[in-house]
Amino acid sequence: MSLILGATLGAGLVLVLSPWLWAARPEGVGASVGGAAERGAPAAIRDELALAGIPGVPIAVVVIVGMVMAALAAAVAQAVFGVPLLALIAALLGAGAVPLAIRSRANRRRAANRAIWPDVVDHLVSSVRAGMNLPDAIAALADLGPAATRTAFAGFDDEFRRTGDFGSALDALKARLADPVADRILETLRMAREVGGTDLTAVLRGLAAYLREDAALRAEVVARQGWIRNAARLGVAAPWLLLCVLATRPETLDSYDSPAGTVLILCGVAVTLVAYRLMLGLGRLPEERRWFS
Repeated sequence: MSLILGATLGAGLVLVLSPWLWAARPEGVGASVGGAAERGAPAAIRDELALAGIPGVPIAVVVIVGMVMAALAAAVAQAVFGVPLLALIAALLGAGAVPLAIRSRANRRRAANRAIWPDVVDHLVSSVRAGMNLPDAIAALADLGPAATRTAFAGFDDEFRRTGDFGSALDALKARLADPVADRILETLRMAREVGGTDLTAVLRGLAAYLREDAALRAEVVARQGWIRNAARLGVAAPWLLLCVLATRPETLDSYDSPAGTVLILCGVAVTLVAYRLMLGLGRLPEERRWFS
C-alpha cells in the first residue's frame, strides 16, 4: 500500500509540475505569432515571474520550492489526520500553491498595469511633440512615467546607452515588462523609428483612448463577477473545511481510511477540480497574446 501511495504521489507531482518542466509544441503552422504554443511553457513561465516581480528567479528554484511545500504539507496532513490519501491530497495542494501564488500575483499586477498604460502613452506623446527622439522619450519614462514601470524603463536607458542598439534595448524592455499591451506600444515605436512617418502621435493618442475604454470595460465586468467568483470559491472550499472538522473525531478518520472512504474522497476531489475549472473557464476574460516575443 505504501508503494502504491508513493508512486501515486510521484505521478501527481510530475503532472502538477509538467508545465514547468517540458515546453509545449506548436499546434500548427497557423498558430499566431507570440502565442503560448509557439513560445513554449518556459517562456510563458518567465513572463509570469517577471509580472510577479521576481524576474531573476530560475524556474528550477520554483520547482524545488514547490516540492518542498508538497513534502511539508504531506507531513503535516499525515501527522494531523493519519490518512495517507489526505496526505497525498495535501502534497498536491502544497505543490500547486507556489505556481498558483505566482500566477495570482502576476494577474493582479497585469490588471493594475492596464490602468497605467494610457498614462505611459500620454507621456510618450508629450515627449515626441516636444521634439525628443524616441530613445530619449522612452528613457524619460524612467523619471516621468508611473512608478510601477520606472525600473523597467531605467533598464532600457542603461541598455541603450551601453550598446546604442535601439532594437535590442527594446527587446530587453519587452522581456522586463512581459505585458501584451506594452508589446503593442513598443512595437508601434519600433515601426515608427524604422519606417518613419508623421502620424505617430495620432496613432498613440488613438491607442491610449482604446486602452482606457478597454480597462474601464474590464473593470466593470470584473466587479460584476466578483461576488459570483467568491461564492463559487466558498462553495468549493466548504466541503473540505467540513471534512477537516469531521476528521477531528477518530471514528471519522477510520471511516475515511477505509476503501469506501477512499472512493468518496477521490470522487470529491474530481468533482471539486471539475467545478473549479468550469468556474474559472466560464468567468475568464480573453487576454491578449504577446507580440513578437
